[in-house]
Formats: sequence, structure tokens, C-alpha cells
Amino acid sequence: MKSKPFSKHLNILAILMGLYIMSCSTPSDAQDRPAYNAGMFYPKNPRELRQSIQNYLNDPEIDQLPGKPFGLISPHAGYPYSGLVAAYGFAQLKGKSYDAVVVISPCHVDYFPFASVYNGESYTTPLGKLPVEKSITEKLIKSSKLIRMSDKGHNIGMAGRAEQSLEVQLPFIQETLGEIPIVPIVLGSMDWNVIQALGNQIGKIAKKHNILIIASSDLSHYHNYNDCNKIDKSFIKILADFSIEKLYEGIVSKQVEACGGGPILTLMIAAKMNNATDIEILKYANSGDVSFGDRSRVVGYLSAAFYKESKANKKDTSMGTTGNHNRDLTRDEQLFLIQLAEDVIKAVVNKDRIPVPKDIPAICKEMRGAFVTIEKHHQLRGCIGYILPVYPLYETVIEVAQSAALRDPRFPPVTPKELKDLEVEVSVLTVPEKIDDPSIVEVGKHGIIMKRGLYQGLLLPQVATEYGWDRVTFLEHTCLKAGLERDAWKDKATEIQIFSAQVFNRKTLGK
Repeated sequence: MKSKPFSKHLNILAILMGLYIMSCSTPSDAQDRPAYNAGMFYPKNPRELRQSIQNYLNDPEIDQLPGKPFGLISPHAGYPYSGLVAAYGFAQLKGKSYDAVVVISPCHVDYFPFASVYNGESYTTPLGKLPVEKSITEKLIKSSKLIRMSDKGHNIGMAGRAEQSLEVQLPFIQETLGEIPIVPIVLGSMDWNVIQALGNQIGKIAKKHNILIIASSDLSHYHNYNDCNKIDKSFIKILADFSIEKLYEGIVSKQVEACGGGPILTLMIAAKMNNATDIEILKYANSGDVSFGDRSRVVGYLSAAFYKESKANKKDTSMGTTGNHNRDLTRDEQLFLIQLAEDVIKAVVNKDRIPVPKDIPAICKEMRGAFVTIEKHHQLRGCIGYILPVYPLYETVIEVAQSAALRDPRFPPVTPKELKDLEVEVSVLTVPEKIDDPSIVEVGKHGIIMKRGLYQGLLLPQVATEYGWDRVTFLEHTCLKAGLERDAWKDKATEIQIFSAQVFNRKTLGK
């Protein structure tokens, strides 16, 4: 990969509250890094700060998952904007123990072509000091010339202010893990060589040390509310697929956005080396969700956790609910989603505003994959879906209903004249699970995902029953859908995943 220069961003709080320019300067050999951003991005008073964080962490909509996070992606705007989203990640640390926390942030205030490991003794916040873990920092800087001991990115930068994206993570760390040693690292560019060198070395250290890795990042910047959501959903999908190269290319080409793209990619490289590739999307929101008024320029925020444990052994991460991730929907819940899909399709085809659903059932706020299928006179007219549970179910249905109506590449967009002839079907998916024995596949119950290299294909459970296929025929057709040879399912290099789907429409519901 070719290295690309890092594109500097301003934080939304600076826009909304006015730029705060530092008038003081700090010697390059400072031992204790001051809390430069206290009183701006988070409260300066210790009691107020502690109470603010505890209020976020104790939000009744946050669930703590089983398992111990290997790493977190955490936003870094002012606490009034991104504090609650950040709390979804830090809440997963309650009761957990680590020897040190590696905190990696981007740099908005300076540019430098290396990873800067803080050369002082500690970082200070209103809650006290977090000491720098010297043994780990020494291992880092000895591994590559691209990783250096420096105060670059840690103290006052060329922009006349101090970087906040690492600092704002620290009070949350103090409230959940105490006065734990930290390894503060600031990336001064999006140079792939730097990201790779840092990720590989942190990955090696994680094999021998009980560390937590935190990647500090906001997502898209200064788009309108709807565009922000669309761009960030694309980012989250790539992240959930754990495609490191695709994510890097997407960021440098600006197809997706993350000001902390370098830290996120570093975390992914280290996670992959330690088999911590199960990603839980804990919470997504943007500044338009927490501020009133103009939504024409917003910033996206994401909280996500990386685990070594299998997702099948973990509790569902719902957007404000508890619940059984794979339980079937009731008839009323199915009717809610069918009506939502129909209303969305009608709105986008007529170029009207997409309806905002009310009285959303709790299960429809859980993270689930789903497909929306459109038929006209019993013939397929569009079918689009998300396999992985990366968004709340109702948001998934809104998104894929639009795409099925307007963006299925096999068909022209649905026209207003066709609306009266359409039949809409929704398929709600369970989490795909990898299998080694194809005889496990049950026709009528399971859908199949076939993967080998860059080739991938999916068929829903109802396809096999509609065509009267047996198990072998179903496996063969899924291979063909993936662009593979018919018997590729027999090849050990081919990965087979299965999932179940609850499929419903007006006819099955009797309405």
C-alpha cells in the first residue's frame, strides 16, 4: 500500500463553542503532561467530572457483555456530544483487569511522519496522574525507526493548541480501571508503513502482556445528518467485515471517513495477530442526535469492542435493550417491520421524506441482519440485505428497503405506477456461524454463505424451499452464486457459514 498524508480535521466542539487557542507553551522535556483540554472538552472540576462519567456509565440502556475486551474504538469529541457513546465501550471494562492500557490517537494539531510515544512520565487529568508504562514503550521504540519517543502530538502543536483525542479517553480509564499505567501514542500521519509497524509491534506485545488497546476516533465530519449516517454505515460495515485493506483504501480515498483511521487500523492489525477479530458494534450516533438545531454539519461517533471470544457465546448488544439476540419476532413485531418497509419503499419511490417510526418494539432496536424482498406479480423485483448485525433491526430494514426499491443492480428502480402491484417480504437473520460439516445444513431452516478468497455468495433459506432443492443442490447453487465452481463446497479452502431467517409478509401474517 502507498502511504498517504494524514488529512487534519477540526473537532466539532471547536466549531460549536469557538476555537480555543492556547497562549501558553510547554517545554519539550515536560515530565507530566498537563490536562490542557480540561474545562473545554470535559469538566475541569474533579467532582463534576467524576459524576459526569458515572452518569454516562450508569445509563440504563447500556448492557455489559460477557467477555473481556481486547480493544475498543472510542470517540473523542466533547463529552456533551460523544460522552454517552464512549460510555458504551468503557462500561465493558467494569470488573476487568489489565496491566496497562495502550491509547492510540490521531493528531489534529500537527503533522509528523512517525508514531509518537510520549517521552514524559505521566499524563495528568483532574482525577490524577496516569503513569507511562516504560517497559512497553521501550519495546515499541526498539522495534522500528517509525516509532519514536517524542512529545510531538502530546503537547502544544503548530495549530497553537494541544491534541484532545488521547486526553479525553483518560478520565474514562481512571473511572473504570483506576490509576493504571498507560502507553500514550499519537499518530502523525496515515502512512501505511507507520500503521503497520506499530500494529505489528503492539500485536507482539499483546501476546505476552495483559493490555487493553484503545483507538481514539470520530467518524465522518461536517456532512448533513442523512449523509453522515450513510457514510458511517458504510464504514461500520467494512469494520464489521474485518477488512483491514479495504478500510485503509476507503479512508485514504475518502469513500469513508475516520479522523482516527490510523489508530483503528493499528488496533485491527494487533487484534488479528491475537485472534481478537470478533467485533461488537456497541453504539453509533452523531452530533445531530445530541444537539438541537442545525443538522447540516454533524460528526459521527462510534463505540466498538474487539473480543477473542466467539460471538455465539456473548450476549446481544442491543441499542438500548436487553433481550435474546435470536428469538423469533411476535406477530405484532413482524407487522411493525412489514409496515415500516412498505412505508419506506413508498416514500423513496415517490421521492418523499422517509418516515420516522414511532413506538419501536424493543427487539427491533437490537442489532440484527435483515433482507427486504420486493415481488411484483410473484416475480422478484428487488432484494437487498445486510448479513451481519451491525445496525439496529429497524434501521437495517429502513436502509435495505430503500436499496431493494432503488438500487438492486439487477433491476431498474421501482416506479410510482408499480407500487400498487408490489408485495414486500422481510427476512430477519440470526448471526452467521462457520461450520466444518456441510451435513449440518437443514433445507428450509438455514441460509448459506459461501466464501473463498475474494468470492462470496449468499442464498436465503426460502430459496431452497421455493425451488425444491435438496441439501447438495442448495450447497451447489450457493457456490455458483459466489462465482465458484459447483462443487467448491467440498474444498477445505471454502468457508461455509449458515444462518437462520424468520421470513414474513402480509400473506403469512394474514393481513
